[in-house]
Amino acid sequence: MGASCLRCFRTLSNQGDDLPMKYARLGNSDLELSRVVLGTWAIGGWMWGGTDRRDAVRAIQTSLDAGVNTIDTAPMYGFGLSEKIVGEAIRGRREEVVVATKFAMRWDLAEGEYWFDTKGPDGKPVQVFLCTRKRSILQECDRSLKRLGVDVIDLYQCHWPDKTTPADEMMEALFDLRDKGKIREFGMSNYDVPLLRQCLAAGPIASLQPPYNLLQRGIEGEILPFCRENGIGVIVYSPMYRGLLTGKITPEYSFKPGDARPNDAWFRGERLEQVNRVIDTVVRPIAAAHSATPAQVSVAWCLAAPGVTAALVGARTEEQARANAAAADLQLSPGEIETLGSAFSRLTAGG
Repeated sequence: MGASCLRCFRTLSNQGDDLPMKYARLGNSDLELSRVVLGTWAIGGWMWGGTDRRDAVRAIQTSLDAGVNTIDTAPMYGFGLSEKIVGEAIRGRREEVVVATKFAMRWDLAEGEYWFDTKGPDGKPVQVFLCTRKRSILQECDRSLKRLGVDVIDLYQCHWPDKTTPADEMMEALFDLRDKGKIREFGMSNYDVPLLRQCLAAGPIASLQPPYNLLQRGIEGEILPFCRENGIGVIVYSPMYRGLLTGKITPEYSFKPGDARPNDAWFRGERLEQVNRVIDTVVRPIAAAHSATPAQVSVAWCLAAPGVTAALVGARTEEQARANAAAADLQLSPGEIETLGSAFSRLTAGG
């Protein structure tokens, strides 16, 4: 990787009209990311009703062809399956890809902070723990490198904070991994400002990955300004609220067994009807004016927020991958951004 990989990214970003993708530096790091990042939670199948491996590989490769240079995954996505699929898809194209994965969610180690119960790939119950102890992080990194089939992870992120382990111990492990050449940069996911301060006391971090979309705007008040002030890149996840903001989730939508989305109140009943009403009356007219889709408008709205480096968007098919990549080229006017934000603010205020 290194300089040759960065040259590759800049070559992609200078291809003009051949690719709609735009690129941005991740905070104060040396990484240059596509503004649309491919997220692979759904590709792992866990909590998404399973996966089609061949479709998943094609979706990843189509994303790369469309100029997406960053793929985000995690061991927890399918209990290692997502990382294996990513590794298969990028084989022979490693120099084109910023590989981002995570650590801390353990289904095979009862240490750290108990998090929740779920079912493993064999259908048997398992307990998930959050663990950021040094020994656990070093072990997880080696396993991720093997599943991904790479020599170095470009961006290594703490999936969720472990309240039982001091930040100093976690940061020590990350600096150790970087010194050994196993990771290039590291960041946090789902951290608030006090926790970020604890990390920064031990040294700089490259990024934060928080949820952000038209229904979830909590990071605007404190987190985004803090990251801007401290040179922390922000990769927002769930810009389409797990597909809800596409406008395709209707009351008749059939979820596959194992899909956890119906457990969310926004995906059923009156709240679902309210979301779809706003999509039909506000989002679709804006989308039509740009020859775009509601999904692309939702992603573009997130990318327009000051301090947002990139938006992490999932894709399970080639068609979705191409559509997601095109969202990076959609420029909303200030008036459209305000209209969208106001419409959903009224909705969340009532819900």
